[in-house]
Amino acid sequence: MSRSPQRWWALALIALAQFMVIMDTSIIGVALPQIREDLGFTPSNLSWVFNAYVVAFGGLLLLGGRLSDLYGARRIFTAGWAILLAGSAAAGLAGTVEVELAARAVQGAGSALIAPSALTLLMMLFGNRPAELTKALALYGAAAPAGGTAGVFLGGVITEYTSWPWVFYLNIPIAVLALIATPALMPAGGNRPGSLDLAGALTVTGGLAAAVYAIVRAPQIGWNTATTWLTLTAAAVLLAAFLTIQARRRQPLMRLGIFASRNLSAANLAQLLLGAAWIPMWFYLNLYLQQVLGYSAFPSGAALLPMTVLIMAGMIVLAPRVIARFGTKTTLITGLAVLAAGLGWLALIRPTGSYLTDVLPASLVAALGMALAFIPSLGTALSSARPEEGGLASGIVNTSYQIGSALGLAAMTALAAAHGADALGDPAALTNGYSAALLGAAGIAAAAALLAAVTLTRDSNPTVPAENTPVTR
Repeated sequence: MSRSPQRWWALALIALAQFMVIMDTSIIGVALPQIREDLGFTPSNLSWVFNAYVVAFGGLLLLGGRLSDLYGARRIFTAGWAILLAGSAAAGLAGTVEVELAARAVQGAGSALIAPSALTLLMMLFGNRPAELTKALALYGAAAPAGGTAGVFLGGVITEYTSWPWVFYLNIPIAVLALIATPALMPAGGNRPGSLDLAGALTVTGGLAAAVYAIVRAPQIGWNTATTWLTLTAAAVLLAAFLTIQARRRQPLMRLGIFASRNLSAANLAQLLLGAAWIPMWFYLNLYLQQVLGYSAFPSGAALLPMTVLIMAGMIVLAPRVIARFGTKTTLITGLAVLAAGLGWLALIRPTGSYLTDVLPASLVAALGMALAFIPSLGTALSSARPEEGGLASGIVNTSYQIGSALGLAAMTALAAAHGADALGDPAALTNGYSAALLGAAGIAAAAALLAAVTLTRDSNPTVPAENTPVTR
């Protein structure tokens, strides 16, 4: 089946999965005021409509990857869509705060099964086709910014012309389509011998969820509070227990030796730092457009369209050609350096600035850097794993990016607040805070470029199958 042109339809479904996973993080933004009014959220707990999804998603990604390896990527991909469908229906029908938050967590759990299994399926379909793998990864990668921007647009349109439950109901027909199409398009795979390692699954899921919970909540309640430190301590204890269990188990959830591949470790570090630099940029650029330049939510989303289009075009058209010409290491380092330059330029925003001079050109430079950096780091992380550990590698790289995003946003939030970002109604103070966050993100991207130069071991094309590259089953 994988030799059939149907594999491109399968890739479209895999890209749709990535699109949906990211869209579900951004589509609710515009709808939050209506959700608060209808369900009785307080200002302090409203953010958990977003955070409940992120905590469940980040905490369960490794488990989702391991389940893909043990029980077959297609089976876990299907289960993820079914769970996302159920969570979306419950979120739209919710009549109380508790039900809404629980439903959002269910959505996150479904996405945590979809994301790593989707990447595993991509490698099964294209892993032994050097001429096609980079293109497949590019189309997959381009679906993420498309989902983020589409979420802002659709959230605005749905909230204005219908009602907030439809931001969740939108997932239902897409999930039904995916459930119908998956058996016909995706390679079946099969069960692999091995046990699930429930102790490992519980400790890593609890540890990652606690870490993400502490990170996303700390900017609201303070980094120096007892709650924050107790939660971080619990996360550290659980993750230490997880590592101890993995070192002693004959069939662990995550074989620690997987990190002996220097390129896999380096690529995951690059993905972590890429998320830590990119997500704060997206967040604070939106705030600058809305709170300083006076854009409403929908025009703010439209203002980011050129950046999104360039990222997609760069990933699909430019990045594969640059990788083929210069190799993955050079492309990754160049992309991170260009991203750092774009973020540094964005940090020059002014209280009396304009979109055309302060935002558009610098955001396009940052977008070009993201397009060049994302594909080689993702491809290297996936192609450096054993074939039987493709799901685990997918789970690790997704976790790296999500944890990096949470860490970066939390750190830049603290930096922005220290420089005036909490002074609502004062454009000069707000701009100063946002500029500090953007400059901090630029520093993260520059550090990532330096680390990639030191840690990656070779400058090669990841689409050329190495000895341990996953192959089509």
